[in-house]
Amino acid sequence: QVQLMESGGGSVAPGGSLTLSCADSGMTFRKFCMGWFRQAPGKAREGVAIIAPDGRSGIAGPVKGRFTASKDNTKNTAYLQMNSLTPDDTAIYYCARMVVEGPCRLVATDFNAWGKGIQVTVSS
Repeated sequence: QVQLMESGGGSVAPGGSLTLSCADSGMTFRKFCMGWFRQAPGKAREGVAIIAPDGRSGIAGPVKGRFTASKDNTKNTAYLQMNSLTPDDTAIYYCARMVVEGPCRLVATDFNAWGKGIQVTVSS
């Protein structure tokens, strides 16, 4: 059973940075797509970043140029580096993993394993 746990969230002033980590307890971390999603109060969950098994990543339009995603297969951990944060980035951030092989798409329903989420608050 795959278990994902996010860490690194918290409060930061506008313009600040945070790095989220997602530790994967599974034995097949390197084989499947990883994703980062977020959900702001009163809004639908949206995709933020995706990491393919080979390490290539894709970033969603609203955060492109500010966020980067990566992973370390030796640590079974994925990362989301967030820079130039704005209040609009305030949300609960989730990491997720596919448990079957397939194309990597930033579509929530493609992901079968989810972390519990971690709060990121950007305010002055």
